[in-house]
Amino acid sequence: MKCVTVAGPPASGKTSILLKAASILAGRDLSLGVVKFDCLASRDREAYAKAGVPAVQGLSGALCPDHFYVCNAADAHAWGARRGVSILAIESAGLCNRCAPHLEGVLAVCVVDALSGIDTPAKIGPMLRLADVVAVTKGDVVSQAEREVFAFRVRRVNPRATVLFVSGLTGQGADALAHVIAAAPDTPTLDGASLRFTMPAAVCSYCLGQRRVGADHQMGNVRKMDFGEAAS
Repeated sequence: MKCVTVAGPPASGKTSILLKAASILAGRDLSLGVVKFDCLASRDREAYAKAGVPAVQGLSGALCPDHFYVCNAADAHAWGARRGVSILAIESAGLCNRCAPHLEGVLAVCVVDALSGIDTPAKIGPMLRLADVVAVTKGDVVSQAEREVFAFRVRRVNPRATVLFVSGLTGQGADALAHVIAAAPDTPTLDGASLRFTMPAAVCSYCLGQRRVGADHQMGNVRKMDFGEAAS
């Protein structure tokens, strides 16, 4: 079984382009299964079910969704193996843009919205900087010049990535994405696999349920700003 991680900001079009790619892969006798990690709510499993794509979703609730993801990644792989799918896509939303869901030896795809602004690639951390493929969505509603500028900004952040423009509505560009996914290396297991970058660190009193504001109520991993220069 092949495995691919698909990550990106909320509403960037991850599910839409995966559905388009799944249809193309099915025409090549390759079945796609999806494990979706989200935070509070998701209707994506219904969309996958409607398209005949086996999928399971997990909601992290109060826990960081990518910490939740990495705790369940090996079990997600085992689920895909039990279902007998050819390719397993692990989809995770980068809610803070600092997320690092990509794994060594596993094809890494970052999905980013062309309408989010040309400075967006520089604001996204390891999710984009360490991706193998950057799939740019909604490029069909901006000009050619805007697409080229956005692609340039992506390549400046991650010069080694393949940049693809994919439409989740029309499916334009999905064939190229499906081709890249189909060529992903086999992934016998994720047990013992290594993340390409560390996860965000946050172990503080607020992680443990503290609600009161102020230095007297803060402990653990706390970082303070320097307001001296700003005040002057």
